Amino acid sequence: MNHLLSDRVNQMATSQTLAMAALARELKAQGKDVISLSLGEPDFNTPDFIKEAAKKAIDENYSTYSPVDGYVELKEAICRKFKRDNDLDYKPANIVVSTGAKQSLYNIAQVMLNEGDEVILPAPYWVSYFEIVKMAGGIPVEVPTSVESDFKITPEQLEKAITPKTKMVWYSSPCNPSGSVYTREELTALSKVLEKHPNIFVVSDEIYEHINFAGNFCSIASIPGMFERTITVNGVAKAFAMTGWRIGYIGAPEFIAKACTKMQGQVTSGANSIAQRATITAVDADPSVLNDMVNAFKNRRDLVIGLIKEIPGLKVNVPDGAFYAFPDVSSFFGKTLRGKLINNADDLAMYLLAEANVAAVTGDAFGNPNCIRLSYATSEDQLKKAFAQIKEALA
Repeated sequence: MNHLLSDRVNQMATSQTLAMAALARELKAQGKDVISLSLGEPDFNTPDFIKEAAKKAIDENYSTYSPVDGYVELKEAICRKFKRDNDLDYKPANIVVSTGAKQSLYNIAQVMLNEGDEVILPAPYWVSYFEIVKMAGGIPVEVPTSVESDFKITPEQLEKAITPKTKMVWYSSPCNPSGSVYTREELTALSKVLEKHPNIFVVSDEIYEHINFAGNFCSIASIPGMFERTITVNGVAKAFAMTGWRIGYIGAPEFIAKACTKMQGQVTSGANSIAQRATITAVDADPSVLNDMVNAFKNRRDLVIGLIKEIPGLKVNVPDGAFYAFPDVSSFFGKTLRGKLINNADDLAMYLLAEANVAAVTGDAFGNPNCIRLSYATSEDQLKKAFAQIKEALA
């Protein structure tokens, strides 16, 4: 019956992260002992002080429609967060609160892109960038990187990718899926390229900002000349283990913020009122409240990278943030494992699901067909078991 559906949805790829997670759940329901390393979701609970703020909001009857762009008290708190953590001087008029950072990105694409506008995506990139850009009529332009370059693009690569049709650059740091974190020096070098192209805007996806093992974090909007052409995207899903609360936000030039509010007013209106009130407490909290969770992720990172390096044929960088490993698995392409020919990363991900009972996501979904993404947002015991099974399946 697909012929009855729009070309738009028929041409849209399914989210591979969600598809693999659904398949893993299906196999678990059939009684298989599947370890899912596919979803980007912290395995921690939302901190109690945030839950208490939500309960208080319920008792105070925050049960009516919220303003389309977010409660002013939340937008003021987000401004304080941007100043405290990123040295960015946003005003409430620059802030739009949405139903998750994914909606923030969708809004940006819809208000900024016309048919044929090009958007540079350093690859690997988060799985939904490509389709969100396409839905808005934009043309994704992938700039490849590799494990050897720590999955970061160079100024030379950026300059080469720019054409008269380039409208935007979208990137995440810390990166999903590679965990790579751009330094201030690296972002400054990229900004110098963009200085020559004043009509290009940057989307800086900073949702993993606080899950960062490298020390100082840099927002590209804090680099001289970049503030007025950067849309900073963030939210509370990852750092505060609030994935289901669905709150994301942007800091942007006022004309872009107004346009995103206009778009959102016709699609979803304001985000969940109770979640917004709880988010005020979250973003006002000192980031040190996250130390235990971040240290746990760092310990898991060290464990997982060590386990990957023990598996012949896998190459991996040491990610400085997020909670993913992104090993290069191309040495297995063309080989037959237990009677199954491995042509690509898709085949290897399905092989690991069938033979190792471990769910991973093909790197092809992130613009890098030589890799697979493995989330370490699960317990150390589960990680040790998963990588033992992967090692055996690849032996």
